[in-house]
Amino acid sequence: MLSFLLFFVHSSFLFSQDINQLLKEARQQEAAMHENEAFLKYAEILRQEPINLISLCKCSELSSRIGARQHGKDRMEEYFIAARNYASAALRSNPNSSEANFVMALALGRLSLIAGTRERIVLARGIKLYAEASIRLDPSNFKPYHVLGKWNYEVSDLNMAERSIAKIIYGGLPPASLQQSIYYFEKSRSLNPAFLLNYLELARAYHRNGENDKALSLLRTLFTLPNMIYDDARVKATATELLREWQ
Repeated sequence: MLSFLLFFVHSSFLFSQDINQLLKEARQQEAAMHENEAFLKYAEILRQEPINLISLCKCSELSSRIGARQHGKDRMEEYFIAARNYASAALRSNPNSSEANFVMALALGRLSLIAGTRERIVLARGIKLYAEASIRLDPSNFKPYHVLGKWNYEVSDLNMAERSIAKIIYGGLPPASLQQSIYYFEKSRSLNPAFLLNYLELARAYHRNGENDKALSLLRTLFTLPNMIYDDARVKATATELLREWQ
């Protein structure tokens, strides 16, 4: 009996070591901007420990990011649905996780990119709900503030037909404004001044608000920052185009 218990403890220790090593390797791949490889490492952890919260959240976030780079709606949808499924599992594992709520808001936001008007209106409520929950659970998490900045930017720009659909479905969507969009983007920037995409989206919000000098300043600042994730090169390419257009 004692030998069995010692074997069990030893096996559990080795198992824990494997998980920790895989987490270390996954983070190294992320830091090197090898997102596909990082995803595979996190997925391997889930094969061993299906309720590992860190890996569930990371697989969701990476699916959202990688999916946005796919060609064709069907291929993108596969990744975005996977992102939503990983987020659902993360929320079942810990509904009080700020990160789990954030990745659900992100996955729904990505699904809205390829959705029809009616479905996009339906998704909008969920995006706001999960992003706000993420902030309540961790006010220092910069990512859900960015999501709410984007949510306000998009919802405040809905046309009359889209607003009519929202009124039919829900009696209308919650209030949204360009000013609130700027507020949330600025809040995200204050928490993480190295988040390049936030500079780009904030610049767009200032430009739409008629504050072009602020928009141009943000774009120029963006170029002084190092790339942190794979998509940052694309963000800088888009910023270059906007600089030419707005100057």
